[in-house]
Amino acid sequence: MAAGKNVLLGILAIILGLMVIAFPLISVFTFSVLAGMGVLILGIWFLVQAFSVWESSKGVSIAYLILGIIAIIAGIGLVGNILALSFLASFILYLAGFFLFISGVITLFTGEGGSAKGVGVLGILIGIIYLILGLYAWDPFYLALLIGIWLIISGVFEIFKPQEVSTDTAE
Repeated sequence: MAAGKNVLLGILAIILGLMVIAFPLISVFTFSVLAGMGVLILGIWFLVQAFSVWESSKGVSIAYLILGIIAIIAGIGLVGNILALSFLASFILYLAGFFLFISGVITLFTGEGGSAKGVGVLGILIGIIYLILGLYAWDPFYLALLIGIWLIISGVFEIFKPQEVSTDTAE
């Protein structure tokens, strides 16, 4: 078992995961508010960066300005919008699944040796799983279920994480 701090974090993650599963809409709404506020703050930071580097590099400043405007619009769109968050999560899972599937197929056919073929098959399987999860993430109830299961699994792994062995030989 892990040290005391890891056990506490693991227990908190498990409790939070159970709460997310028990109250799915409230959890997804809360997560959308937090994600939206985070993206909004990031957009404001990009705008500040745009004006702070204006003298040294106009191109970088314009890039920061464009990123800031896009991030502020996306942040406002995410705050409290459950469907926007579900769409974003689903889109990201679809995109990751597509890339994993394609890279798995490429590795399967071009890799040499058994381990390369195994990695290719694993990429294909994980890509298919991501594509299926993307289908379920579109529904806020299933999105909350996926987040809750992830928190519970993370908590269990945090509790049973092996202790690090110190290699210090200082006397």
